[in-house]
Amino acid sequence: MTTPLSPIRVLLADDHPVVREGLRGMLAAEPGLDVVGEASSGPVAEALCAELRPDIVLMDLRMPGGGGVDSIRRITAAGLPCRVIVLTTYETDGDILRAVEAGAAGYLLKDLARGELADAIRAAARGETVLAPSVAARLVDQLRARPERPRLSERERAVLRLVAEGCTNAEIGRRLHIGESTVKTHLLRTFGKLGVDDRTAAVTSALRHGLLDG
Repeated sequence: MTTPLSPIRVLLADDHPVVREGLRGMLAAEPGLDVVGEASSGPVAEALCAELRPDIVLMDLRMPGGGGVDSIRRITAAGLPCRVIVLTTYETDGDILRAVEAGAAGYLLKDLARGELADAIRAAARGETVLAPSVAARLVDQLRARPERPRLSERERAVLRLVAEGCTNAEIGRRLHIGESTVKTHLLRTFGKLGVDDRTAAVTSALRHGLLDG
C-alpha cells in the first residue's frame, strides 16, 4: 500500500526494448513514480510481480512468449497487490472486454501524452479504473449489447467455490458426494455461462461478478 510520501512502484512489461526505454524516460520525469523493473514477456512480468511487489504494472497485450490477458488473469488470481494497466496499440472489442474481465485496472493506448500516463498511474494506484476515452465508449457499447449473464445454479456455485479453494475434480466429487463426471459437467456448463474456457478464468469472472458470495 502506497502512502503520499512513498513513490508508486511501476513495472514495465513490453517486448520492445525501445518502448520500455521510452516509458522509463517518461516516468523518470514525473515526481512520485519509480520504475522498479522491466519484463519482455508476460511470464517474466508475473515472476517480477511476485518478487518486486510493484504497485502498478504497465502491460502490453501481445508479446512473444505469452502475456497480456493470460498474465493479467494469473496475477489477479494470485492475489498479488499490484494493479495492471494495459498499455497497447490495440483497441478491438474482444481485447478490451477480455482484459477488463481478467482483472485489468485500466486500458490505455500508447499514443497518450506523458502527463496523461502519469495521471492514470496515480489514479490506478488510488484504486480507480482508468480507461482511454475511446476504450470506455467501446466498453459501454459492448456491455449494453450483451445479454444478461445467466445466474449459476447452487450446485454450480458450490463446485466453483471448491475450484477456488484449489480442489481437483476428484476432491470436489468426494466433498459434494457426486461423481467426477458430474463435476466436469457442472464445470462445462459454468464455463459456457461465464464465457470462459478454463478453471482460473471461471473463478476470476465469478468473483468479479459476486457470483460466489454467500
